[in-house]
Amino acid sequence: VLQISKDDVTALQCKVVCLIQTGNFKEALGVINTHTKVLTSDVIAFEKAYCEYRLNRIENALKTIQSASQQTDKLKELYGQVLYRLERYDDCLAAYRDLIRNSQDEYEEERKTNLSAVVAAQSTWEKVMPEDLGLREATYELCYNSACALIGQGKLNEAMKKLQKAEAFLPFALIFLQDVTEEDIEAELAIIHGQMAYIMQLQGRTEDALQLYNQIIKLKPTDVGLLAVIANNIITINKDQNVFDSKKKVKLTNAEGVEHKLSKKQLQAIEFNKALLAMYTNQADQCRKLSASLQSQSPEHLLPVLIQAAQLCREKQHAKAVGLLQDFADQHPANAAEIKLTMAQLKIAQGSVTKACMILRSIEELQHKPGMVSALVTMYSHEEDIDSAIEVFTQAIQWYQQFQASQTRPKSPVHLSLIREAANFKLKHGRKKEAISDLEELWKQNPKDVHTLAQLISAYSLVDPEKAKVLSKHLPSSDAMSLKVDVDALENSHGATYVRKKAGKLTGDNQQKEQGQGDVKKKKKKKKGKLPKNYDPKVTPDPERWLPMRERSYYRGRKKGKKKDQVGKGTQGSTTAGSSELDASRTASSPPTSPRPGSAAAVSAASNVIPPRHQKPAGAPATKKKQQQKKKKGAKGGW
Repeated sequence: VLQISKDDVTALQCKVVCLIQTGNFKEALGVINTHTKVLTSDVIAFEKAYCEYRLNRIENALKTIQSASQQTDKLKELYGQVLYRLERYDDCLAAYRDLIRNSQDEYEEERKTNLSAVVAAQSTWEKVMPEDLGLREATYELCYNSACALIGQGKLNEAMKKLQKAEAFLPFALIFLQDVTEEDIEAELAIIHGQMAYIMQLQGRTEDALQLYNQIIKLKPTDVGLLAVIANNIITINKDQNVFDSKKKVKLTNAEGVEHKLSKKQLQAIEFNKALLAMYTNQADQCRKLSASLQSQSPEHLLPVLIQAAQLCREKQHAKAVGLLQDFADQHPANAAEIKLTMAQLKIAQGSVTKACMILRSIEELQHKPGMVSALVTMYSHEEDIDSAIEVFTQAIQWYQQFQASQTRPKSPVHLSLIREAANFKLKHGRKKEAISDLEELWKQNPKDVHTLAQLISAYSLVDPEKAKVLSKHLPSSDAMSLKVDVDALENSHGATYVRKKAGKLTGDNQQKEQGQGDVKKKKKKKKGKLPKNYDPKVTPDPERWLPMRERSYYRGRKKGKKKDQVGKGTQGSTTAGSSELDASRTASSPPTSPRPGSAAAVSAASNVIPPRHQKPAGAPATKKKQQQKKKKGAKGGW
């Protein structure tokens, strides 16, 4: 038809639709753009906008839709999708509400699903409290979107239950559809399981989350957006550990088309983690490059400048890091508090506690906070600057006084607790008069407070004892303060450190034992010591018997073997020719070179009597040679 009439509107429309159906969006858009005179916006606005949408030219698609003279239902549907991709969630919500209200067809369930997706996105990315739309969670998509909205509110346990419900719905929902394979079901389940793993990660169950993340990656899903999010979450679990695994996972975040699948905040989080990973892997140039790029994209964002400061600190350039943070705080006063807290931390790490205190005191919106007051007082006390610490207390108390005066309210519990802490601090550091004025103010606020009165009396006792006596009259009487306590029950309680033993009835035998216990004490029987086998009571024991053999006066050392030089010579098992001649034990006439302990010739320096354990038993002369051979090994001390 087009060969006969190249400007035939119906034929051109059919060609564009055919190209869209076959996925050739570029060619379809080319046909539309080359026949603009014939294919006007009134004729083919939807097809043109749809092609631009599918080619990720979202801004162009929005312009095409808005330029159409007639807003059909098809264009409104596409308009809602375009607004969602542009993250204009309020306008998107209004568009879908209008569609649901003014249309009745078989696509109502899909519109409700899209509406719930918009609510979930608002809750997650904009932290908007979602309103109850009254949608019946009859499909797995609605359950999943409801779970996402609950995650945005921090209701993790409820969100997990919704995801489990969606997981149960999914197989039954897809099994009745045509051309649905097992892989399609697995792909849908992977999205639900990925969200479950994210909840586990938020709950601190990192091991379970990591296991589920890795299971999804092993399935190799085709959704590049899902893979990128899972890879990013694994990197956040690894942190500065297992950096090689993190480097592998980073590649999944760089896949083609990821930027069209994720929201701006998701892409930004991935870029932040890339910069942190570069810092952990000591890629300083890469870290600076990524953080600088992030800062140019979001000049008011804190993380890029904090990453740059952290990298400088790793390079031991603390002064430069503090200067960088100071410049950012001057340029962006709205975010100055968080930056100054980081600066103070760096100063403390350098040991400059006083400078850190000055930085903290410059944060006006936090000066009165109890946590800030506590931190400043602790640091000033560490530096022994008591006057500055008291000044911090005074400024905080004055702020609460001015605030409550403007609000015409009584003193808040925080205000009163600050006054009490200030009084305790002053008493501890000898500022008794100042502490007394604080305690008097507290007592005026609550005259029935016995604890404050007792503190006031204690303080006055150090300065003005007479005044302390006068105030002590306001204390309640001892009878009024006495506590009705069952002492026995208290002592016998489970947590008592001392338990008094209950007195039991004594029998007759026990009474006799108790009576005689104080007069006569049973003597323990001593065991008889064991004596040597050859002990002779007629012989005086060796007085050196308790000493080791080497320390005794009669010890002469071991006799060195004469056959030492002959060992190891010749074949195995053979002996030298003259070994029998060199054996002194075989020569009857050869006397010992020196007296040995245990021999008959040994004489003790302390006594002329042979010690009992070295005595020769009766009939010893018959076994003289045998004993001499054994003694060559050396005598061992001890019984």
